[in-house]
Amino acid sequence: MSRVCELTGKGPMSGNNISHANNKTRRRFLPNLNEVSLISDKLGRSFSLRISAAALRSVDHRGGLDAYLAKAKDVELSDRALKIKRELGKA
Repeated sequence: MSRVCELTGKGPMSGNNISHANNKTRRRFLPNLNEVSLISDKLGRSFSLRISAAALRSVDHRGGLDAYLAKAKDVELSDRALKIKRELGKA
């Protein structure tokens, strides 16, 4: 399972640990991913997605999964999220 948000595409970043003596060693900054179930109002069912905490706030801010996917760019979405977006378009 990759460490990538299914809605925003946010993934691991790299950077440095910097010690008190200013020694620099490489490290990874991982996104805060959570397994959540989001309910689609149009389709009337829930979807289990692995999304970041920031994406969860964005979904709440836009008014739910349907509104978020309608406004989201296809490039950022995962295959599962794109499939949900296409189902919403048909419904």
